[in-house]
Amino acid sequence: MHIVIMGCGRVGSALAQNLEQQGHTVAVVDQDPTAFRRLGSSFGGRRVTGVGFDQDTLREAGIEEAGAFAAVSSGDNSNIIAARVAREMFGIENVAARIYDPRRAEVYQRLGIPTVATVRWTADQMLRRLLPSGAEPLWRDPTGGVQLAEVHTSTAWVGHKISRIQEETGVRVAFLTRLGEAVLPTSQTVLQEGDLVHVMMRTDEVDKVEAAFAKGPEQEGGH
Repeated sequence: MHIVIMGCGRVGSALAQNLEQQGHTVAVVDQDPTAFRRLGSSFGGRRVTGVGFDQDTLREAGIEEAGAFAAVSSGDNSNIIAARVAREMFGIENVAARIYDPRRAEVYQRLGIPTVATVRWTADQMLRRLLPSGAEPLWRDPTGGVQLAEVHTSTAWVGHKISRIQEETGVRVAFLTRLGEAVLPTSQTVLQEGDLVHVMMRTDEVDKVEAAFAKGPEQEGGH
């Protein structure tokens, strides 16, 4: 996957190096050309000097071929504007914005932009939002037969009830993370954009569950 990162501070440079080590192609955008020194000489990705929410700059960084976009500059407003440009102008589904002010998180997540507050920031959190594939195990029972995991969920499930999600994927939805808070859903709870879904499932059915969550709901009428 090609991934564009706005901001080459400690977070952006670490994220870029981590993603490149995982085999992804990476472009890093920063207004300050000296910031790219943090990437080191071994970094093989693109270094693009410019404003991260400028469409021409993003095109130079390969946004049109990108599968994900991370806005991790030092400015909350710049990050959210860039994330919205990536989502709304270029159709990038896997977008994440780093923020310094947690009070803004709720506003941003209502815009459909998953956010990672600085105080809770980890590389794993940001990577989970950028790399959509797979389930991230959080807990396993002693026999290893059942596990709790966060599962990447297609936006096609947004607007559907938890009861339908459980019926079609064969899991129990344990809880949702919504606007940074844990929510215990009922069968009538409707999935909202930006929700992170945590499920209980059989370990031997992980691949099947991942595929069902990535695909979206069955069409009405069985088509």
